[in-house]
Amino acid sequence: MIEVEVNKDMKLENTKAQMRKGVLELCVLSIIAEAEAYPSDIINKLKESKLIVVEGTLYPLLNRLKNAELLDYSWRESNSGPPRKYYTITEIGKTVLDELMHTWDELNAAVHRSTGKSLVDINEEN
Repeated sequence: MIEVEVNKDMKLENTKAQMRKGVLELCVLSIIAEAEAYPSDIINKLKESKLIVVEGTLYPLLNRLKNAELLDYSWRESNSGPPRKYYTITEIGKTVLDELMHTWDELNAAVHRSTGKSLVDINEEN
């Protein structure tokens, strides 16, 4: 009986992690669109939003977005160590972000229609 409960918890945690990963690109692009960002600042902002991310997850994503020409970066001198890489969103990145936001809005509406609950309703229940 305990084994089944553990498996349910493991599946639930895996599902939650997959959902977070699914919106991570959208969130990272949104953060960088607000202002150029240093990776640790991005991680802190994601953690504040309960999207827990570690460097091992963020850096490959930033590299992929850079290779797709959605982000660019520049090096800045640091008072406390080596130069730092700051990311900015490109024009292509802004276009992709707009499309992702539109898709997110459609997905959110579809979830609301299929469950009969909005995120506000769910948050009020908890």
